[in-house]
Amino acid sequence: MPYDANPFSRACFGDLPGWKSDDQLAAFGAFRRSADHILKKPYRTGALGVQVEAFAQSCEEARTVSPADQSEARAFFERHFVPLHVKPDNGDHGFVTGFYEPEVEASPVRTERFTVPLLARPRDLVDIDDANRPAGMDAYLAFARETAAGPVEYHDRAAIERGALAGRGLEIAWLADKVDAFFIHVQGAARLAMTDGRGIRVTYAAKSGQRFTGPGGVLAGLGEIPLADVTMQSIRAWLRRNPHRMDEILWRNRSYIFFREAPVDDPALGPVAAAKVPLTPGRSVAVDRLLHTFGTPFYIDAPTLTSFAQKPFRRLIIAQDTGSAIVGAARADLFAGSGHAAGEIAGVVRHHADFYALVPRQIADHLSSVTDLVR
Repeated sequence: MPYDANPFSRACFGDLPGWKSDDQLAAFGAFRRSADHILKKPYRTGALGVQVEAFAQSCEEARTVSPADQSEARAFFERHFVPLHVKPDNGDHGFVTGFYEPEVEASPVRTERFTVPLLARPRDLVDIDDANRPAGMDAYLAFARETAAGPVEYHDRAAIERGALAGRGLEIAWLADKVDAFFIHVQGAARLAMTDGRGIRVTYAAKSGQRFTGPGGVLAGLGEIPLADVTMQSIRAWLRRNPHRMDEILWRNRSYIFFREAPVDDPALGPVAAAKVPLTPGRSVAVDRLLHTFGTPFYIDAPTLTSFAQKPFRRLIIAQDTGSAIVGAARADLFAGSGHAAGEIAGVVRHHADFYALVPRQIADHLSSVTDLVR
C-alpha cells in the first residue's frame, strides 16, 4: 500500500529534546551487537528504504572502537547518522507500548499444581508463503498444518488448549497459572525457575498463525475496562476477579505461540529476538519490520512516559525486534528488561511519542526527499 507522503523530514540533533543529556553509551552497546550481525548476515531493508548496506561504515567502526563515555558515544552517532523525523500514519504523534521478559516458576513435569504447558513447535506446523499457499487460504497466514490433502489452517488457541496437541510430547515446561502462560505468549519469551533447580529461558519458535487479538481491546469493547485504563495490570486484575470468563476472553486471541529452549548467556540481557541479537533493557525496541530496517537507531521522545526512569523518556534506542501488533512508521514497543519489576514498567506503557530515525549520512538526503515510498 503506497504512502500518501514521505514519512521522513530532515532534522538536526539540536531538534531532539534531551539529546545531549541522554546516555548514548548505553545505546552504543546495543548498536554494536546489531553491527556484528549486519556485517555477517545483513538484515532485510525495510520498505521505507533505509538501506542496510548503508550501515557498513558505522558498523565497521562500531566493532573496532570502545567509546570511553557518553560524549564519545554521542559523537559516534552524530558522525555517522542524520536524524529524520518520522511522520505518524495518523495523528500528530506516534505511539509506544512496552514489553518485557517474564520470570516465573515452572516444573519439568505436570503436577497437581503445575498444569499449564508451554509447547515446542509441532512437526506438522509448516511455513507458508505465496509459493505454497493453497488457493483460498487467508493471505495473512504464515504457518499452516500439513495434512495428506495439503496445508490447512493450523489449530487455534481454543483447540490447542482443549487438547488438539495432547500426547505429542511437546511440553517444554509446566506453569501453575494460565494467565502467566498467556502473557508469556504475548511477550514471546520467559525465564523459568524450574522446580528441579535449573534456570532456563524459552523463546519464540513459531506460532499457529492467526491474527493477534489483545485481551485489553476485547475487555474495552465489552465495557469491562475503559480503554484509557487498559494495562497488563488491569487485565490481570480483571481475569483474577472473573476466572469463569477467562477462556471467553483469552480464546478471542486465536494465535498460539510455540517455544524453544534457549540459554541465558548474559543475565543482564534479554532474549535473542527477531534481529538475532539479545535485547538490551531500555535500549532495544520492536518496530514494524515491513517498514523499518533492523539495526536502525531511533530517538524517541515520549515526555509523558516516566516509568522507565522517573523522568521523561527521551532516549536513543536500537530497532532489534518486531511484533504482530506493531504496525506503522511511528509505532514501537520498548523492551523494559526481565522479571517482575520490568513487567511493572512495561505493563503501563501506552504513550504518545515523537520518533526520529537516525539514518546513515549518505542516504539521508535521498530519504528526506523521496515522495513515492511503497509499503
